[in-house]
Amino acid sequence: MSQQFRPNSFSILPPVVKNLLIINGLFFLATMALKSAFHIDLHKYLSLHYIGASDFSPYQYISYMFMHSSKDFSHILFNMFALWMFGNTLENVWGSKKFLIFYMLTGIGAAIAYTFWIGFEIAPVVNAVDGFLNEPSLGAFIAFTHTDKFIVLNYEIQDSYKSLFLSSHNPTLQDAINFMNDYKEIYLNAHSVAGASGAVYGILVAFGMMFPNQLLYLYFAIPVKAKWVVIGFGALEIYSGISNSPSDNVAHFAHLGGMLIGLVIVSIWKKKGKLYQ
Repeated sequence: MSQQFRPNSFSILPPVVKNLLIINGLFFLATMALKSAFHIDLHKYLSLHYIGASDFSPYQYISYMFMHSSKDFSHILFNMFALWMFGNTLENVWGSKKFLIFYMLTGIGAAIAYTFWIGFEIAPVVNAVDGFLNEPSLGAFIAFTHTDKFIVLNYEIQDSYKSLFLSSHNPTLQDAINFMNDYKEIYLNAHSVAGASGAVYGILVAFGMMFPNQLLYLYFAIPVKAKWVVIGFGALEIYSGISNSPSDNVAHFAHLGGMLIGLVIVSIWKKKGKLYQ
């Protein structure tokens, strides 16, 4: 692709990028303020939950893109810096409407990829719980709690488990059924994703495809061509996603979903001769 293209005018902060930065910042501040003042967790309502979870709503496929962890400032800082760094060039080249369409499609594509992956990842536990609920018995319940599929997710589950097994109370089959129903609901709701990373990774791919030989400076010092940065990030996400480290809470397959959708969109626009229109 030609790297000599220049837009008629160049803005260092074009309107869509500017407004996305503002919206993400407002959501970040609102998340912290509501949590602190009213104990309202916006992540419960606006982060993307798994389709089978009681906290899931269809609008979360869009709202999750504007949510970031309030416990890790680097999460929103990295995403917004990358959005500005690569997004301002793309919006100046494509125009605001096309850039916004690209941003939203890559973000939604990332969410769909996450949904499929997390469904695959949690299937063993969900199937085990459903197996017990279909044919409940105390023996099956005790067996489940002694397998690696049983994870103490939070204090609510921990306290419930202790009341059943670590007190003088002898659990009945109905106790076990109630516990497993609660466990399934909490387990499904525990899996959620938030952040603009999927769309940002799509933007990175688009930038690398349009300006493959543009030098980027890793750690502000090491010059690397954009195409190698994109390939490197993609390879790292594939490796990290497949490794699936228990301590890793990053939605790598959401990132890969955003990259894939970005690749497809740019390829289609290039084939139709609409990449610079």
